[in-house]
Amino acid sequence: MTNEECRLATEALSDQIDRYASLLVRKGVALQAGQELVLQAPVEAADFARRVVRAAYRAGAGHVTVLWHDDEVSRLTYESCPLAFFETVPAWQVEQLNGLAEDGAAFLFLEGSDPSALKGVDPAKPVAAAKARNTQCRSFRDGMDFGLNAWCIAGVPVAAWAREVFPDVSAAEALYRLWVLILEVARADGEDPESAWETHNASFEKTKRFLNTHRFDALRYESANGTNLVVGLPAAHVWDGGAGRTRDGVTFFPNIPTEEVFTSPDRLRVDGVVHSALPLVRSGQVVRDFWMEFKDGAVVDFGAEQGREVLSRILEVDEGARRLGEVALVSKNTPIRQSETLFFDTLYDENASCHLALGMGFPECLEGGASLSKEELLARGVNQSSTHVDFMIGSDDLNVFGVCADGSEVPVFVNGQWAWE
Repeated sequence: MTNEECRLATEALSDQIDRYASLLVRKGVALQAGQELVLQAPVEAADFARRVVRAAYRAGAGHVTVLWHDDEVSRLTYESCPLAFFETVPAWQVEQLNGLAEDGAAFLFLEGSDPSALKGVDPAKPVAAAKARNTQCRSFRDGMDFGLNAWCIAGVPVAAWAREVFPDVSAAEALYRLWVLILEVARADGEDPESAWETHNASFEKTKRFLNTHRFDALRYESANGTNLVVGLPAAHVWDGGAGRTRDGVTFFPNIPTEEVFTSPDRLRVDGVVHSALPLVRSGQVVRDFWMEFKDGAVVDFGAEQGREVLSRILEVDEGARRLGEVALVSKNTPIRQSETLFFDTLYDENASCHLALGMGFPECLEGGASLSKEELLARGVNQSSTHVDFMIGSDDLNVFGVCADGSEVPVFVNGQWAWE
């Protein structure tokens, strides 16, 4: 496609892009009349950010606060400031984020960045920055973790990301093609995306009902790449997926797109070896072809063909960073996987593959968990940490078995898809 053809084709998507913006506001964060919306967006996506702001005010927002971020400024900051700078969040930012959360704001995070933006940067710095934000902005973090604030993460194309995903076409065509793909996998390419998401959410119910009825004691994973892992599950675990719900009953979608059902494992009962199926992109740095060995719930050894130092820094964030907080099941028969596209972005790639997550577990994935203290959650097996890092393990030949209390096994996944597909 010529640049002019790309421009015209992108302009033709304008109505779909507007519907996508409205979807994120009305279903993603389920914005309520008079409520504050906090929008985090890349500066390169200012046009789409404005569409979201417009959709928010049309939905009755009391006010919209926009927090901009920029890959180049982030890189300059990491290169220029010492590690100690990133270990503390500025007081004004703590007050801003905590205050917005305490006032009941909804948070919409637009992801769009260069997967290699921080290549060569000391990985300790972005890890320290993430830890500081998660530990020092407690009201902000707890508001999302404990069902006080509605929130949503969704994607928006930027040029460097598009070139990474589509390296064999022009920059203009890559950006156009990424827009098309994002709209497709977000079910926002039709006339009524909101209804499409209602239907999609209903599809999660059958799967959750199967898993919650069986209440397996553990899951056993095996695949030809060397994965041989047993993940124990808490006695009162709950499988979740699709829409989330705040404590005051607002239904929202934390991720758009989403294809996973998930729960929190027993942090002390994970044993064996697991190999990655897709790269891990973390703070603009890529980890490829990695593996981890677990014993009694903790990572005791690991390796990677690329990015081992990045993985090491993740595991060193705190004691909980070496344990699992999430186990998620995703069939290979999903729009993202069927697109045969590697997005180099966890929001998308985790929805193409079964995955696990190091770090923080989910209170809502334990019966009565939302009302328990962190100490009580920890005692009942739900991991606590200042980080949460998803990594993909869903190879095409992955088999997953539900292990019952008597030791018998029930096939859950066969060759990368649900046993009943």
